[in-house]
Amino acid sequence: MQDTPTITLVLLIMTGFISYQAFNNPAMKAKLIFHPATIKSSGEYYRFLTSGFIHADWGHLFINMFVLYQFGRFAEEFVFPLIFGAEMGRFVYLIFYLAAIVLSGVPTYFRYQDNSGYAALGASGATSALVFAYILFLPWEWFIFPPLPAFIVGIGFIIYSSYMDKRGTDNIGHNAHLWGAIFGLFFIVFSVMTLKPALMDIMIDQMFAGKTIIFDRLHEVMMRQ
Repeated sequence: MQDTPTITLVLLIMTGFISYQAFNNPAMKAKLIFHPATIKSSGEYYRFLTSGFIHADWGHLFINMFVLYQFGRFAEEFVFPLIFGAEMGRFVYLIFYLAAIVLSGVPTYFRYQDNSGYAALGASGATSALVFAYILFLPWEWFIFPPLPAFIVGIGFIIYSSYMDKRGTDNIGHNAHLWGAIFGLFFIVFSVMTLKPALMDIMIDQMFAGKTIIFDRLHEVMMRQ
């Protein structure tokens, strides 16, 4: 486990700085925002990524950065080093975060590519992916709000995001939340199954145990080595 969540802190600083600059510069925000119609007509594919570093307002920025700090630290210090090794884990963690921003926007792009009135921004796709990486490893840990086990919150989040996306009655990017969560789930599960199959056995046992056992089981494995 690493001592300092360096990548997470860099992402926090970069996102905060770029978002702040965009708050005061509408032209900058317009250039970086996720706008499917412009991407289609002008080929500005960079918007898939840059939109994850700008936010609508301070509240939007605070929520996403709070989630990034809380769950990104766990991902950077525990999840990715455990799967990929200490040094490679940091690199893969960064790629995971950036890929979640990009890929969570792909379904939205195809959905709204002919709608010039649609635009989106924010790191919600990436932060959703981080939350679900946490849930996979600590499904029985309780969230402060809502006060429920993590896996129940995760199931509820997917159902709610899917329902609200179909309704389309607000300006929240539920589609990005949903696909970010799905990306996080599939990436972690595939990586663990491919690289650390014994770890997958521990994760499955933990789910049926009804409590957090992964740290004790990993300690037992290390003691036997």
